[in-house]
Amino acid sequence: MPERPGEFPYTRGIHPEMYRSRLWTMRQYAGFGSAEESNRRYHYLLSQGITGLSVAFDLPTQMGMDSDHPLARGEVGRVGVAICSLPDMERLFDGIRLEEITTSMTINSTAAILLAFYVLVARGQGADLSRLSGTIQNDVLKEYIARGTQIYPPRPALRIITDIFSWTSAELPQWNSISISGYHIREAGSTAGQEIGFTLANAIAYAGAALKAGLAIDDFAPRLSFFFNASSDFLEEIAKFRAARRLYANIMKHRFGARNPKSMMLRFHTQTSGASLTAQQPDNNLVRVTLQALAAVLGGTQSLHTNARDEALGLPTEESARLALRTQQILAYETGVTSTADPLGGSEAIEALTDRLEQEAREYLDRIDAMGGMLAAIEQGFPQAEIERAAYEYQRAVETGERIVVGVNAFQTEDPPTPVFRFDPAVETQQIERVRSVRAGRSAPEASLRLKALEQAARGADNLMPPILAAAAAHCTVGEISDCLRGVFGGYQVR
Repeated sequence: MPERPGEFPYTRGIHPEMYRSRLWTMRQYAGFGSAEESNRRYHYLLSQGITGLSVAFDLPTQMGMDSDHPLARGEVGRVGVAICSLPDMERLFDGIRLEEITTSMTINSTAAILLAFYVLVARGQGADLSRLSGTIQNDVLKEYIARGTQIYPPRPALRIITDIFSWTSAELPQWNSISISGYHIREAGSTAGQEIGFTLANAIAYAGAALKAGLAIDDFAPRLSFFFNASSDFLEEIAKFRAARRLYANIMKHRFGARNPKSMMLRFHTQTSGASLTAQQPDNNLVRVTLQALAAVLGGTQSLHTNARDEALGLPTEESARLALRTQQILAYETGVTSTADPLGGSEAIEALTDRLEQEAREYLDRIDAMGGMLAAIEQGFPQAEIERAAYEYQRAVETGERIVVGVNAFQTEDPPTPVFRFDPAVETQQIERVRSVRAGRSAPEASLRLKALEQAARGADNLMPPILAAAAAHCTVGEISDCLRGVFGGYQVR
């Protein structure tokens, strides 16, 4: 009998009914400037029908720097919201009951700190932590491969991640402790097969590290989640999601011996491709995003963000963010695509593409295993080089006209300027004053004591989440906590 949706190895979807019983979570990735500005955008998006929050943090926050750090100059609040301390996080979620919403936070090297802030805000609201639901990206390995916001060397970074796995398993049972990300790998220029292969190689590394730390596979694997890109090759993208599910299920069952079916289910968020958006003729991006979002839905995503048409020009305006959300809502409520689980399953083209992509990903996994695993492969520069080669080949095809990008190298026109989001530079000054005010107003002896306790835990083998929580509660900042860990673990130097 042919495999059905909801049956191992879940090629056709992880639930028998898929969207007939529950739609995907509609998220819109947002965060900019101050916590208050981002909070207003969240309230607006909630009023327009989003069903889950998705937080973007600015570059200093991602890199473990406070807003008054010299290297943060000019970057505060630019590509996300600036969060330096617990009071910033309280402002970010003012008026939003965290127990009643799921929140995805795109944060990696400082994920433990931002999770601590989030938990403390929830506690302050009187939330039942056993019901707190959401995701931290927490995927540091892909930073070394494709993105670059790593802080510590890979091995201590993995320790922090496994400490988060262990702590959330006990304290936040509904929380996704990691979102293993192929999205940024694809945005850096990888092929679809590389996106699957390198993402699952990272998952294998995380699972192996957790097992080595003494965790049982079925204790943490049900809360692993993934984050994939939806690019523009429509049929290939649908097949990519199916291939990833099937390959992951077999890895978890046969390689790691998982017994809980939830450990074998690849649950994933999808974001449409930012790299595919063009500054030329930006209205064309509406068509690109719609088709990419449709591919994600036909491929069985659990959560979706649709990019706005103006993101090649700057941060989305409120109007373009609303239109991006409406794209999801039209797909969900007007097209009928939610009525059938895996509606393209059985198509010769889709099945052949699924098989091909699974094989391509398997070949990468075999090569990485032969190198000694993903950590060793990263240290040898293997995935980085493969992505660079694929990106070069794509760009060469565009520049020679072998690959057409409408409005860029063909069908060009002169268009009037598109209104863009305007950033207020006063945000940086205000945020610097705030973080300095937090340091001046807290108990200095208490903060010092908490940072020393964290340092001691880092030098030993204790789980780092409790001392990070204690430091965060004492109003220690992102930069201070990160610097404390840097002092023990060192920083990462790109070779």
